[in-house]
Amino acid sequence: MALLFNNKTFFLLSLLFVSTLADEDSSFPSNVFGTDSEPVDDGTINSVVHKKAGNAPPDNPPLTTDNKGGWELFSENSGVSAMHSILLPNNKVVMYDATIWEISAMKLPPGMPCRHVEQNGDTDCWCHAIMFDIETGDRQPLTLHTDTWCSSGALDVDGNLVGTGGDKTGSRTVRYLKACDKCDWKEDKDALKDPRWYATTVTMGDGSFVIFGGRGVFTYEYIPPEGQYNKQSFPLPFLRETFDPVENNLYPFAHLSTDGNIFIFANDRSILLDAKANKIITRFPALPGGARCYPSSGMSALLPIRLFADETRKVIPAEVLVCGGSTHDGYNKAEKNIFVPALDDCARMTITSPKAVWKKETMPSPRVLGDMMILPTGDILMLNGAKKGTAAWNYAKEPNFTPVLYKPKAKRHNRFEVLLPSNIPRMYHSSSAVLPDARVLVAGSNTNNGYLHNVEFPTELRVEKFAPPYLDPRLSQYRPEIIPAATQTKLKFGADFDVQVKLTVDKVVKADIKVTIYAPAFTTHGISMNQRLVILGVKDVVSPGLSIQNIKVVAPPSGNIAPQGYYLLFVVYRGIPSKAVWVQLK
Repeated sequence: MALLFNNKTFFLLSLLFVSTLADEDSSFPSNVFGTDSEPVDDGTINSVVHKKAGNAPPDNPPLTTDNKGGWELFSENSGVSAMHSILLPNNKVVMYDATIWEISAMKLPPGMPCRHVEQNGDTDCWCHAIMFDIETGDRQPLTLHTDTWCSSGALDVDGNLVGTGGDKTGSRTVRYLKACDKCDWKEDKDALKDPRWYATTVTMGDGSFVIFGGRGVFTYEYIPPEGQYNKQSFPLPFLRETFDPVENNLYPFAHLSTDGNIFIFANDRSILLDAKANKIITRFPALPGGARCYPSSGMSALLPIRLFADETRKVIPAEVLVCGGSTHDGYNKAEKNIFVPALDDCARMTITSPKAVWKKETMPSPRVLGDMMILPTGDILMLNGAKKGTAAWNYAKEPNFTPVLYKPKAKRHNRFEVLLPSNIPRMYHSSSAVLPDARVLVAGSNTNNGYLHNVEFPTELRVEKFAPPYLDPRLSQYRPEIIPAATQTKLKFGADFDVQVKLTVDKVVKADIKVTIYAPAFTTHGISMNQRLVILGVKDVVSPGLSIQNIKVVAPPSGNIAPQGYYLLFVVYRGIPSKAVWVQLK
């Protein structure tokens, strides 16, 4: 295995707070932006925390370093190119591709059933899905009988994967995969009312799922329980409104807001939807500059949700970040071998504010087809992708090898940090996963119509792990160690629970500690579905001695803040995260 680090000296930096604003219009104006001179009472954490959260003191500044991260080549061959990835609570990453090519880099072992290909009568004995052990790199083959090409997914309340849609035989299929070592897919063909190819799944507060859109589909529907079949979907004209000549509204960004409504971004416009009532609550200002959804394929995340031990706010602020993408005609030009530069802007907006406006800033480099992962600290890692072109086979050029760290709490225009580049192109059909050890697994990339190797960008089977700067070995003495035997892992909404850590520093105060829970992302095509990080309220930190810290924490108040299910729980000491333990929230 190869490991790269960029080490210099480390030093302390003061933690800076965000200053973001908002404004709103009921239509879709394309020129509504805030300015730095506007007042800052916008419903964001920074403007309401001290007025509505018991005058909570600010966190102590993080320990920082000029280390730029490290890359490890973890596996030479994943067996399948990881078009889709998600981490399960058994610490295995499920990776799967499409079945259309009837080939991969891994044969099904004897005894596993081959797939009958309905379209042509072929027998396909290649593996198209695996469980990948994040500690050993071992690959457990899985069987698929329907096409998962460009599908969606999410974890259910019990930590099992529910995969949805795809192409042809898979377009109306719901698949179920339990998080156990000997389990395999169960597939309910035709369980969905409408075909869902390039659709997006959203987890609701009660643990149910809603799926939006798909190629030529302008509806949404609730994903049925295993063994049941949908007979109804709901029209969503917004998806038709955002359709342009090259679509640019596939794989719409969708985030559950803290008020229980769903934020949906397609092309360059966004809404807040009450899915139960099939009613648009808010139409947000348009985001000018280009298109952000497939095939222009930018990135989006719901920024970390900050809670407090004495939480009294009626509305918990929710803020969305959208970065990168391409011009509206980028796809058409790529068809003619003209590869336009990707977008280099980022914009964020507080979607719970009555006055919502996009606030723009510029990334260090343009990016399309990238991944946006929320780290345990609350910072955002942007990686993978290209600097020119769009999604589709061979429609992108100039890989963007360089990850960027985005710090939401820093001052606007000072939030980006350029990190150590990889040397492996990760473009179309790449994916990522945040791991329990606070590293990020990176896999996939296939810009080709099939598994090809003697081409400009070969089908990629290597798996890497990226260690963000907080894992600088010189900061290891500050890394908390969670003691599982003294930590509660079954959480109830609004209830106190205990976390115990070992931390070898002289004195620890409450302002030094953050406890975060992270919902794993289903990543594919530049979209990270259902990714969520919640910074929990800490009531107290008490040390009985021997470097032990007992932390009293308050669980999220409702499923709208953190939907029921499994989360990675991290303890962060001044910007340095522990390894995580899995917790289940109900």
